[in-house]
Amino acid sequence: MDTGDSGPRSLLRPRDALALMVGMVVGIGVFKSPSLVALKLDDPVLILGLWAVGAVFMLIGLLCYAELAANWPDAGGEYHFLTRAFGAPVGFLFAWGRIVVVQTGAIAMVAFVLGDYAQRLWDLGAFGSSIYAAFGVLGLTALNISGTRISSGAQNTLAAVLVFVTVAVGVLGFVLTPEAAPAVAPAPAGASASLVSGLGFAMIFIMLTYGGWNEAAYLSAELIDVRNNMLRVAVIATLVIGAIYMLLNGAYLLVLGVDGVRASSAVGADYMARLLGPAGAVAMSGLICVAALTTLNATIFTGARSAYALGRDFRLFAALGRWNARAQGPVAALLVQGVLSLSLIGLGAFTRQGFTTMVDYTAPVFWFFLTLVGGAVFVLRAQGGGSSASFRVPFYPVTPAVFCLGTLYMLHASVSYTGLGALVGIAVVALGLPLWGLTAFRGAARRSV
Repeated sequence: MDTGDSGPRSLLRPRDALALMVGMVVGIGVFKSPSLVALKLDDPVLILGLWAVGAVFMLIGLLCYAELAANWPDAGGEYHFLTRAFGAPVGFLFAWGRIVVVQTGAIAMVAFVLGDYAQRLWDLGAFGSSIYAAFGVLGLTALNISGTRISSGAQNTLAAVLVFVTVAVGVLGFVLTPEAAPAVAPAPAGASASLVSGLGFAMIFIMLTYGGWNEAAYLSAELIDVRNNMLRVAVIATLVIGAIYMLLNGAYLLVLGVDGVRASSAVGADYMARLLGPAGAVAMSGLICVAALTTLNATIFTGARSAYALGRDFRLFAALGRWNARAQGPVAALLVQGVLSLSLIGLGAFTRQGFTTMVDYTAPVFWFFLTLVGGAVFVLRAQGGGSSASFRVPFYPVTPAVFCLGTLYMLHASVSYTGLGALVGIAVVALGLPLWGLTAFRGAARRSV
């Protein structure tokens, strides 16, 4: 049986890619972020408008990514684009930061939420949440190692269930709306702070909730007919995700009111409890477990692709760059990613601040590199290459310019909000600089990109 390195093959159908994208975006955020979005805003119309802005920004970003993916498809995704545009050092630093900060941190975040809600359904004791989180990472990593077709099939099923149940939950709020939202305590001090700071604060969590759309770049080498299907997947995914978020947030605001959403620490569970009582809260916990599993599987799938690309291109990480033909995936990269994620879960077992800390130090790193990817559209377009028949972002150069301005704004907002957490993320990424120096000294580049 051949298990050698045959490289990625185009196995993912558009519906597979769509399921992965929906699963990567529609996850835990919509059950946690709305209360934070409402913390400093009072107008429900403005709040819903900002969620719509998030969907528009997601589409603009996807159009930029569609051009990059259609013209330069590669399993390395953003790593490949940044390397072509800005050189091997930038690509290397991105891949390093993604492996040790962004992706493994995201996997640990989602796994902890899975554990928290699974613990409500079946209590395993003091460390129950961490146990569930660890088994979630272990099980889904094993599923991805078993084969791309198997993991994508499971993703299709999970995503279908998630979309159906999430939409049903949103519609339920409009059908069973209580006569009046419950009275709650007044908004906390600072809730009506300046509109500018309130908008910036809200957009951090809105874009965190929309986060994951950029993972489409890692599907480019395995999507059938990427040049024609990438745009189709991007537009449909934006419409589906935007509609789900607007529906759910509209239902939250209708049932709980702005003050109720703001005061809730678990808005999804409180929403269902308001509609259906304690049984509704239990049902919502089950839904969030499904959402977390869907997001976790998709994040594990795409995260290993950038680690694979790093190992493929640099001898120092050669073990990560082996593509297993039987599994149709980077098994070694999946294993290393799993170990790093489990290590973060192990650390988080002794603190309940793990989720918040991960958000703090991953967000600035994420937006910094996303700004560079937006710049890569300009650089690679100027360099030429790619196919003249491939997809090109409409309204160039306005569209990628708007994208870059938006990412710079989010970078500023995330650094302002996270403070010390941002410095931690930057410091961890900076540890990749001496590693790059070592690879350069040893002449470790394996191939030209």
